[in-house]
Amino acid sequence: MNPRLLLLVTLLAWPTQPLDDAARAAAQAARRPWLEAPMHFASDGSRPLLIAGAVVALASGAVGRAVVLETAVVLVPVNLVVEGLKRLTFRARPDGTKRRSNAAFPSSHAANAFAVAFVFARRWRKLWPVWFAPALVVAWSRVYLDRHWLSDVVAGALLGASLAGIALWEWERWRTKRTREASTAC
Repeated sequence: MNPRLLLLVTLLAWPTQPLDDAARAAAQAARRPWLEAPMHFASDGSRPLLIAGAVVALASGAVGRAVVLETAVVLVPVNLVVEGLKRLTFRARPDGTKRRSNAAFPSSHAANAFAVAFVFARRWRKLWPVWFAPALVVAWSRVYLDRHWLSDVVAGALLGASLAGIALWEWERWRTKRTREASTAC
C-alpha cells in the first residue's frame, strides 16, 4: 500500500475529536482584533492574487504557461475528490454549520493551497518553504476563523499535496506517451 495513502487512512480512522477540540479552544483563545483582517485575507481574500499570478505567469513565457497548466491539471482532481468527500462525510463545521454541499471534512482551502504549493515547489525546488508557508497560513486561518477542525485542514493538506503529486505524475506519463506516439507517427 502507498505510504501516503496508509497515513491518510490512519488519520481518518484515528479518533481526532479531543485533539480537534483542543486546537479549536487554543485558536479561539488566540484571536486578536489585529489578526482578524490578515486571517480573513489568507482564508478568502487571496483568490485575486492567485488570478493575478496566473495572468502574469501566462504572459511570462513557456515556464509560466507550463505552471498554470500544471496547476489546472492538479486542481481538477483535487477538487473532485475533496467535494466528493465533503458530501460523503457530511461533517458539521466547528461553528455548527451543517450542509452536505459545504461540509467541514476535508478543508478545500487547505487542499487547494497545498496542491498549488506542491506544483510550485516541484518547479522551483529550492524555494519550497516560500510556497508552503502561505499554504500553512491558509490552513491555519480556517481553524482560527472557526470554519474547520484541525483534522479537516490536516486531511485537506495531505490530500492536496498527495493528489497533486499523483496528478502531475499521470500528466507527465500522458505527455510522454503522446510525444512518443507523435514521433513514431512521423
